[in-house]
Amino acid sequence: MLTLPAEMLSSCENNIIIGLGNPGRQYKGNRHNVGFMLVDRLASRLGVTFSRVQFRALLTDVHQDGKRLFLAKPQTYMNDSGQAVGALLKFYKIPLRCMLVAYDDVDLPLGILRLRPGGGSAGQKGVGSIIERLGTEDFPRLRIGIGRPPGNMLAAAYVLQDFSKDETDQISMILERGVDAGLTFFKDGLEKAMNLFNAQEIGE
Repeated sequence: MLTLPAEMLSSCENNIIIGLGNPGRQYKGNRHNVGFMLVDRLASRLGVTFSRVQFRALLTDVHQDGKRLFLAKPQTYMNDSGQAVGALLKFYKIPLRCMLVAYDDVDLPLGILRLRPGGGSAGQKGVGSIIERLGTEDFPRLRIGIGRPPGNMLAAAYVLQDFSKDETDQISMILERGVDAGLTFFKDGLEKAMNLFNAQEIGE
């Protein structure tokens, strides 16, 4: 069982879960937009809608058990996600340990979630933008596996395709699990979320 350092365990009054993606109807079903899909499901589960635009992000929030949870979808396009993220953290005074960034990961098979307390971008441009803007890699993230591109297809082309019909049910299941992981992060912290949800495959 994983145990995190004490400085990452203290509770937060303000928390934020940020889904990464590209704005615009043409990108809505893309693999690259699975972070948007996750926070959309979170908002639905919590009974809220993205009611405002702030710092170039769609934003909503809820209060539960004396804590506040923001949900955000940067509208700057993936490669500039750090612009909105940095501004939101600063304005709402949210510590890095209280932010969870959800995004697609081609290095994980479809059906796998992986929570981490930090690390590099592994080529994910949105995460790279956030790291550059914040000046650190030390923030929690939820990697959502979308699988490797087939054959010789470039990853840049693969992530901008919609999920196939065969993948639709599977991605729906992983997103529901991702919602559970995000709510566990909010209510009980990253350590518990990691111990419950890391590397579980669909069907386990």
